[in-house]
Amino acid sequence: MHRVFAFVLVLATLAGAAITVAAEPRTEPPLALTGARIYPDPDGLPIFDGTVVVGGGKILAVGPRDKVTIPAGAATLDCAGKVIVAGFQNSHVHFSEEKWADAAHQPADKLAAQLEAMLTRWGYTTVVDTGSLLENTVALRRRIEAGEVAGPRILTAGLPIYPPHGIPFYLKDTLPPAILALLPTPETPELAVAVVQRNLAGGGDITKLFTGSWIAHGKVLPLPDAIAVAAAAEAHRQGKLVFSHPSNVAGLEVAMHAHVDVLAHALDDTRGLTAEHYRRMKEQNMAMVPTLKLFSGGRWSFDIGDEVRTFARAGGQILFGTDVGYLTDYDPAPEFELMGTAGLGWRKILASLTTNPAARFGESARRGTLVAGADADLVVLGSDPANSLRAFTDVRRVLRGGRVVYSTPAP
Repeated sequence: MHRVFAFVLVLATLAGAAITVAAEPRTEPPLALTGARIYPDPDGLPIFDGTVVVGGGKILAVGPRDKVTIPAGAATLDCAGKVIVAGFQNSHVHFSEEKWADAAHQPADKLAAQLEAMLTRWGYTTVVDTGSLLENTVALRRRIEAGEVAGPRILTAGLPIYPPHGIPFYLKDTLPPAILALLPTPETPELAVAVVQRNLAGGGDITKLFTGSWIAHGKVLPLPDAIAVAAAAEAHRQGKLVFSHPSNVAGLEVAMHAHVDVLAHALDDTRGLTAEHYRRMKEQNMAMVPTLKLFSGGRWSFDIGDEVRTFARAGGQILFGTDVGYLTDYDPAPEFELMGTAGLGWRKILASLTTNPAARFGESARRGTLVAGADADLVVLGSDPANSLRAFTDVRRVLRGGRVVYSTPAP
């Protein structure tokens, strides 16, 4: 079986195109990043010797240096030899390590350092927390959005929904009873709807369902269809996405019955997975977060790699995610390498970090590409991912909303 997934929950209260310029709502001086190779989106041609101008939290202009007018008084940053892409989204993280406890009152510089080490240092300007103590994660997000702590935009699920009598064995073996009692295991559709409503009212952005839960080594308990369908329907009624931890084909079947939007992991038990499953996933427009590094700690199985390869070739949407927060080694380089082994080229991987998650969350107009008027979320890389997937980890500077949230330390 794959390396198990566990929470440590804590209690706490186009080149040559005409350049358009968007209005700048704030008064701080704009910033111009000049001389870079720019990939405005994963599919198009790069802009050589390009310039990006940001200000007021937005991208003001993007184009070749000789076609962009830099506003008077703008600061400039020489990015010659560098590559600029849109800000990355990590679609599977957790704020469940003990160091995040009492996020409402921890020193701001301590939180910022932790966020940098885990997230912003790797280019993530948006992250999706798929399971943590909701109140604590919302408090952390509030401090980031207030500008008190430098960090990424956080979207959160709060606590996932588990099957009745179906807490994963690895949680039951490691968590004290007081914390296990917090984990929702609704026994009726009505109770499941109430859990979803409570999470979303408390600041949750998505709903997470354990449609397949490892209750013992080698044994998966599916979430009852009626509970999954009711929970997902309520989340969809409120305009929210639903993520699923499927584990095996039985869990996938429940996810498909409930019309789940995103598989938070590839299936780690692929026995019984058929072409018909791939067809139905595509038909339902289901996305997948592979989290291949998670599985590589135990066994890197060719069937899991083939699963991701087949899903992508069938037109399935891939979202990048690493399960950091459970995995305490934050380096995403192995995930990029394993995605490459599974047949995903650099453009597909860049899309999984940028345009795919923006589209999945209905935010393509504001993020995922470098165009005038979009949020000024961008990453400056020291090398070109077209030459090596390692370039995705060669992060030199990260801007979120035009504000520098990470910069490579000076030599």
